[in-house]
Amino acid sequence: MPKLTVFDQKGTEVGNVELADAVFGIEPNENVLYQAIVMQQASRRQGTHAVKNRSAVRGGGRKPWRQKGTGRARQGSIRSPQWVGGGTVFGPTPRSYSYKLPKKKSAPFSY
Repeated sequence: MPKLTVFDQKGTEVGNVELADAVFGIEPNENVLYQAIVMQQASRRQGTHAVKNRSAVRGGGRKPWRQKGTGRARQGSIRSPQWVGGGTVFGPTPRSYSYKLPKKKSAPFSY
């Protein structure tokens, strides 16, 4: 059994404590420890990033010019993505980054 020295707040030795082999005498699984840390860091991510798509941008209700006869490219709205001030096509949307480890990995003493 592993032993630990116990110190008081002044830094003097008070005694020894024997630790249980079932808890402290194991070989840690580094892969599971890494996955648990990454899971906790992912759960801390805020995930509140967002952009407006073309339906959420204000304005742009009518065609900027008629379909034919102007010599310009056809356009449907001034809020479509190719215009300045238009919506974003595949921008970020709010979501949660958290996930859970499988039960066999998160069970006690599995690492």
